[in-house]
Amino acid sequence: MISSNIFPCFWFNANGKEAAEKYSNLFPNTKITVDTPMVIMLDMNGQQMMLLNGGPTFQPNPSISLMVMCDTPEEVEKYYKALSQNGEILMDLGAYPWSEKYAWISDEYGVSWQFYLGEHKGQKFVPTLMYIQQNNGKCREAMSLYTSVFPNSKIDGIMDHQEGDLKGMIAHAQFTIDDYSLYAMDGGTMHDFNFSEGVSIVVMTSNQEETDRYWNALTANAGQESMCGWLKDPYGVSWQITPRRLIELTNDADSEKAKKVFDAMLKMKKIIIADLEMAYSS
Repeated sequence: MISSNIFPCFWFNANGKEAAEKYSNLFPNTKITVDTPMVIMLDMNGQQMMLLNGGPTFQPNPSISLMVMCDTPEEVEKYYKALSQNGEILMDLGAYPWSEKYAWISDEYGVSWQFYLGEHKGQKFVPTLMYIQQNNGKCREAMSLYTSVFPNSKIDGIMDHQEGDLKGMIAHAQFTIDDYSLYAMDGGTMHDFNFSEGVSIVVMTSNQEETDRYWNALTANAGQESMCGWLKDPYGVSWQITPRRLIELTNDADSEKAKKVFDAMLKMKKIIIADLEMAYSS
């Protein structure tokens, strides 16, 4: 079963709804489930994806891409044609040692997609983290951290580079956190992008203890606290540690109470559920 507690979030500059409509028309079994001026949620084949209209400050880049597991060559070609238009081709459509048909592109919104033809189980869409620049060579270390923090976690497989400048580093790995699959790799140093708030990983929590545990573990050892439940781990990956109670209170039928909770949240770094409840009751 795919975890509903973890999902990716992509930063947009006021055009998230346009992108959501494009994705929901392109991918089967995909629909918009939440549609607000700031947050759009997609259900993509049973997986969640958030599109955040956060303004021009950040934008997605290929350091975190979505691997789309495809069943036929025609499926690869369909997605490649639709999403490469007005975008950027990072690896052209073709045959590669790891797949008979594969491509890597960034679409017109900056969201990075890899289309992979091959046998697969589980998730249709798999976030793929690339450890580059100062993080090159730290993929193994990062996976060890993540799988130690979250329950129901493990490293499923690792394939190392066998030659060249990246020899001994990770060419491809799969790991699972709280029953949610991700891929990862070391990607070298010659890139003009890196992890940023443009793509973040949302973790929905059930209580304060869980919120504290994830927050403390991911900000330790040179991680960074940000605002509104956002943080950066020691490798610069952005995470949103979000109590479900925050979503419930900010969507309350009483709009005045919901606004009080939202305003209280804006002043927080780590989300404190008791303080949200206090704002709601004030």
